[in-house]
Amino acid sequence: MFVDRVNIFVCGGAGGDGCMSFRREKYAPRGGPNGGDGGHGGHVVIQAVEGLTNLAHLSHQRHWRAERGQHGQGSDCFGHGGDDLVIQVPPGTLVRDRDRGFLLRDLKAPGDRVIVARGGRGGHGNTHFKSSTNRAPRQVERGLPGEERWVVLELKVIADVGLIGLPNAGKSTLLSRISRAHPEIADYPFTTKYPNLGTVIAEDHNFVVADIPGLIEGAHEGHGLGHEFLRHVERTHLLVHLVEAVPIDESDPLHNYRTIRNELAQYSPKLAERPELLVATKMDVTGAEEARTRLETELGREVPGISAVTGRGIPQLLHRIVSALEELRRPEEDPPARPRPSATTGGAEPQESGLPPGVPVTDPAAGVQGS
Repeated sequence: MFVDRVNIFVCGGAGGDGCMSFRREKYAPRGGPNGGDGGHGGHVVIQAVEGLTNLAHLSHQRHWRAERGQHGQGSDCFGHGGDDLVIQVPPGTLVRDRDRGFLLRDLKAPGDRVIVARGGRGGHGNTHFKSSTNRAPRQVERGLPGEERWVVLELKVIADVGLIGLPNAGKSTLLSRISRAHPEIADYPFTTKYPNLGTVIAEDHNFVVADIPGLIEGAHEGHGLGHEFLRHVERTHLLVHLVEAVPIDESDPLHNYRTIRNELAQYSPKLAERPELLVATKMDVTGAEEARTRLETELGREVPGISAVTGRGIPQLLHRIVSALEELRRPEEDPPARPRPSATTGGAEPQESGLPPGVPVTDPAAGVQGS
């Protein structure tokens, strides 16, 4: 089961109560106060860890509470602090406050963490209240309760390449051919109901490809779970747009391409500007080559064709993807370095004095040179 959004209630541990105690020994029947402080409550921490791919392990438990601090004891013994409760999530998880709506943290990389509910402070024992005028204090503090809130965890799949297109465009079939992923494949639309990830090894390069469920017209408004699918494309570096050359429903491939492009622009203008490779799929079907040529003519760009069934064009497509990723990862060239100033000029550019060579230059403000 793939789960990419959960609501959980988190509560920090309560602090322990302070202790009221007095020293009572054989030769000190009225020794002063010695009540210890209560321990602090534990925090609730959400941390991104490598190896997790979705939030399914959190869907069966709604309430999470950290351990409370222990109460203080006599003989100045402080209570033990409560242990932190660490909730593990996959990298790419957004942590939001449900009621206030603001973003607490974007856990992009493994090891990123955020405290979502702090534990309560432990109460002071009666030792803290002794003074010269109050030698036997009977005041103690109770521990404070921990913070609590509802938190929304929203996963955005992190991948280098995102496969997008209309339903039944061949995205899952392509992923199964270029990686070891085994997505569900069938000859009807909306076979893929959640993103599938696969690691591809090509030309000594490793990159992660995400098979995004098919988008439809109106996806930016939430039609066909558009919002649930489109957010998984936001973190990809490169989009591979698959267009069925000869659609089964006899629709226009050019119109299908522009439909998806419009949905991306309506959802996020930045997403629409993401680098894209347009690929015509199912080239083993009659009339596919003519449709691919028409796409190239109408769009004025090269449109490679592939067939995930026969393997045609897949090595060339992988080469294009690797080249595009290398170009995106290449750092910008540094501007040419300026020449370092000469030590004799002290960092200033040499100026023309207008005097014959060998005649010393004097500063008018410094007076006449001495002999």
